[in-house]
Amino acid sequence: MTKADLINVISEKANITRVKAETVVNTIFDSMIEALMKNDRIEIRGFGSFVNREYEAYQGRNPRTGEVINVEQKRLPFFKVGKELKELINEAAEAASKSAE
Repeated sequence: MTKADLINVISEKANITRVKAETVVNTIFDSMIEALMKNDRIEIRGFGSFVNREYEAYQGRNPRTGEVINVEQKRLPFFKVGKELKELINEAAEAASKSAE
């Protein structure tokens, strides 16, 4: 699903204009980005959580040349799926595999 698909679904389900749905989606995404930039944790019950993981600096290697390079420390967003979502996805996968048999 793309961002445009999400906007269309919200527009249809909420019976609002596409422009308003786009504003809603952009506001949510912008708020999540701001929270992660402030190193806040985002938890959406039943869905999952977003946190920043910190990685120390290290020496890596350029795979093409073999040259040693220094990789600076960094923070990367990480998503951890929630228990309820994980169960729903696994149940759907099991149902699909049973119907395929």
